[in-house]
Amino acid sequence: KQGLCLFQWETSLPAPMFSRNDVSIWSILKKCIGMELSKIAMPVILNEPLSFLQRLTEYMEHTYLIHQANTTTDSMERMKCVAAFAVSAVASQWERTGKPFNPLLGETYELIREDLGFRWMSEQVSHHPPVSAFHAEGLQEDFLFHGSIYPKLKFWGKSVEAEPKGIISLELPKYNEAYTWTNPTCCVHNIIVGQLWIEQYGNVEVINHKTGERCSLIFKPCGLFGKELHKVEGYILDKSKKKLCAIYGKWTECLYTVDADTFDAHKKSDKKNSEEKKSECLIRPEEMPLPDGDTVQVIPGSELIWRIVPRPDNSAEFYAFSTFAMQLNELEEGMKGVLPPTDCRLRPDIRHMEKGDMDSASAEKKRVEEKQRLSRKNRSKSSEEWKTRWFHQGTNPHNKAQDWLYSNSYWDRNYSLLPDIY
Repeated sequence: KQGLCLFQWETSLPAPMFSRNDVSIWSILKKCIGMELSKIAMPVILNEPLSFLQRLTEYMEHTYLIHQANTTTDSMERMKCVAAFAVSAVASQWERTGKPFNPLLGETYELIREDLGFRWMSEQVSHHPPVSAFHAEGLQEDFLFHGSIYPKLKFWGKSVEAEPKGIISLELPKYNEAYTWTNPTCCVHNIIVGQLWIEQYGNVEVINHKTGERCSLIFKPCGLFGKELHKVEGYILDKSKKKLCAIYGKWTECLYTVDADTFDAHKKSDKKNSEEKKSECLIRPEEMPLPDGDTVQVIPGSELIWRIVPRPDNSAEFYAFSTFAMQLNELEEGMKGVLPPTDCRLRPDIRHMEKGDMDSASAEKKRVEEKQRLSRKNRSKSSEEWKTRWFHQGTNPHNKAQDWLYSNSYWDRNYSLLPDIY
């Protein structure tokens, strides 16, 4: 059998998360204002027990939206599904205030989900700057999803901002179509004091390179009254920039589509109403609460295109993970002989943290990071260059930008000559 597919999925982790209440994050971060955080060693208590490569795999939680896109012959209907997939990719970040482990150079991760119809593999292709490349394909050869992400993390005193630079591409061979987009900026607030909360903001444009159609989305910053928290809205436009329909909702909950004129009329009346209520109490962003329940006001005539899968009841005890995230680190006996030795599941610091052994996790994190530094030093002495194994640098065929392209041989399972990184 070519891959690893599990049927007995877990619904919890081996140990609940440690409280971060006793940790002075400020004492760690005050030296780092305005700096890029990928270069600073963080204590393990601020992490969650997943590598960034595993966190990226959470893009695939709503793969059904890609399968749905493949079932419709109307390019606008396909764009609705692809745009919903692009928004759903960041949904798992809601309330996820733990930092994933920085992948080591050469680290890999694979996931095969026959039930969801895909297989995925990723590799850490660069350490400074940190770049993670990934490639997923439909098991029926019905799609390719690939890209490379370079997360720029900055600390601004009360918040940490992550700007996920890089390109994401989705190909639907049945229609000979390719879509590209980038992710919004993510910000974690109240790093020093108060309840941590997350917002995503910025413009995301999903482009269909065959038809010229695009979906132009705005992830809104929360605003002074907190009314805009988690909101996403925008339009699908044809190649001459005519509005075909509107999309709106929240990246934490759901997305709807509605006729563009209906949406514009609703926005106009909504704006008028809120101007009449200017006496509302002003909420300061640092006090921003997270909303409970379904809070999207549905415009009459709207069609639901995506709704988030509810998290398990025990999610708060386990790093605010979704069920999908809880399953990412599973390691069954039969997998050990099949996985390459570079797979995140074999990484000792993450394993110890997952089991709740923070002292061993901290010691192992320090050890593997030191081992990585030593390898880099030895390479520089011998003028030997690091060679990526599963990806190579090249031009993205759709938007001509610099990208990391999959070299196609991972699933042959020839794992000789891999680096010893753990």
